[in-house]
Amino acid sequence: MKKQYLVAIGLVIVIAAWMLIPRGDDNHNERYASSDIDRTVNAVADDGPSSASSAADFTVRATRSRVDTYTQTVSVRGRTQGFRLVDIRAETAGRVTATPADRGARVQKGDVLCELALDSRETDLQEMLSRQEQARLEYQGGQDLQQRELISRAALAQLKATYDSAIAAVRRAELALERTKIRAPFTGIVETRAVEVGDYMDMGGQCASLFDDDPMLLVGQVPEQEVNKLEIGTRVTGITVTGERLNGELTYLARAANDISRSYHIEVRLEPQQTAIRQGISTEILLDASQIRAHLVPPSSVTLDDAGLLGVKTLNADNEVEFHRVQIVGESTRIDQAGFWVTGLPNEIVLITVGQELVFEGQIVNANFEWSQL
Repeated sequence: MKKQYLVAIGLVIVIAAWMLIPRGDDNHNERYASSDIDRTVNAVADDGPSSASSAADFTVRATRSRVDTYTQTVSVRGRTQGFRLVDIRAETAGRVTATPADRGARVQKGDVLCELALDSRETDLQEMLSRQEQARLEYQGGQDLQQRELISRAALAQLKATYDSAIAAVRRAELALERTKIRAPFTGIVETRAVEVGDYMDMGGQCASLFDDDPMLLVGQVPEQEVNKLEIGTRVTGITVTGERLNGELTYLARAANDISRSYHIEVRLEPQQTAIRQGISTEILLDASQIRAHLVPPSSVTLDDAGLLGVKTLNADNEVEFHRVQIVGESTRIDQAGFWVTGLPNEIVLITVGQELVFEGQIVNANFEWSQL
């Protein structure tokens, strides 16, 4: 054990001595250190011309853009609605004897929807016709007598009043008989039927409800911030939840706002459609508003500046990069022309479409227009 301790102590002394003895390499290290410094300085000094040369050789994809007319749209959530839905009611009382029109059937103006029992109405008409004929003959006889001055003019006037009263009574009897057949006031679809054969209808009782689907409407509420952008006659596009596209014209714009929502009611008359449109389908209503001058730019060309504001990068006549702040005023969803409509740009620009994130304002670059279409 003692021999092992002596060996360990000896090794420690040898290592300590090796570390403390100078080896004469300071000059060598200083020479290499100064050489590294010189090389670093020379690299920085030579980097200026090479950077400028590489910047000038940098190529971006670009396209020429010219300002165009863009029609702003006002988007409103609405629904489809029929032109009218009317409850058809009886104008006289009676027992229902027939209901010729079924629910869902399309009827023409004048078609019978409900029939009531005639009861004594037909005989009443015959009685009134007989009284009318009697009054007519008495009046004609009175005229002959008055010409021979056998009766006074007052007596003749009384006969004339009796005759006119008989004519009015006949008309009332005819009207009572006519009202036993409840007819459609316009062409439409029988939406509901409220009575069946055998039911008794009072005056004012509902026979059916008639739905007028020609034309169909779109209805919605426009916010007060957007209402001044709209005019009667504005073209309108509607997109239903089923994906169907509808076209029409703004025909009504309320003058008074809703007391709760502070929005204005609108109605759009739709063009005739190939397929029937049902009432109550949720629809996005797009109304053409004011027209402005704007550029259509690809979404990929829009970037942010150091302040976090939206803009695009363009090239001037010297191929120098410029940054323009823009405001997005609309969006194009067409497959062949997808992008954003923006304002804040000159009438004609050279727009950088690819590589705008790799260049900085004031840098001179090359533009490749052949690659502008991706």
